[in-house]
Amino acid sequence: MDVTTREPIKQGTVLVTGATMGIGAAIAERMAREGMDLVLVARDGARLEAAAKRLRADHGVEVLAVPLDLSREQASVRLAERLRDERIEVEILVNNAGTALAAAVAATDPARVRALVDLNAGAVVELTSLLLPGMIARGHGAIVNIASTAAYAPAPYNAAYGASKAFVLSFTRALWAETLGTGVRVAAVSPGATETPMNTRQAPGKRQPEQVAETVIKALRGRGPAVVDGRFNSVQAFVFGRLLPTRTAARITGQFFRKAVWEN
Repeated sequence: MDVTTREPIKQGTVLVTGATMGIGAAIAERMAREGMDLVLVARDGARLEAAAKRLRADHGVEVLAVPLDLSREQASVRLAERLRDERIEVEILVNNAGTALAAAVAATDPARVRALVDLNAGAVVELTSLLLPGMIARGHGAIVNIASTAAYAPAPYNAAYGASKAFVLSFTRALWAETLGTGVRVAAVSPGATETPMNTRQAPGKRQPEQVAETVIKALRGRGPAVVDGRFNSVQAFVFGRLLPTRTAARITGQFFRKAVWEN
């Protein structure tokens, strides 16, 4: 059944990080179609404001654009303070901001690896920890953390990215259990290869950002702690995460990511 034909999700404000392109932009668009006001966060201020202007015009919703690099120290705290100043209560938090680094660890600038982990994992934990207490106090709200199919198996030549997404998946599953009975919905959504400016390489089962956004809506209406986007990706995550020995899974994923390094 097409999820767009169901009852709308609870009205309120949605905060989407990494909202200017790819999956984040598609999620923001989909939420605006639901009639929900938005807080958009990303590093590129000009692109962010252009996206906010378009969403206001197309959907008649309120949109606050907050240019911010969430990998920076105290960035999430500053964002939470801005929300308080604007008197905005976030109904749905979508932790989508992230980056990848396809390279062997030994050939990578340690500062870049640290920045990746700070954004992909650290910002997710900090922003969630800042906004979750308010949701629990109100008795309603939702948090969707964008993980990846790379979370389900070792990812040689993309090790920090895969590990950061495995962290997000584990963190979200635990948080889902902690929030049962509070009225707060928590779920991880794991896309596989998706057509975005960060990922133009061809891959089996490649999806569009709009399809991932629909999976986010489906996850919000569901009950489980984790959803994999797309049938092909669901099978892949199951095989690599549960059936294959670690050595075999690492060899296969390593071949895929090493080829990506060579092509770059």
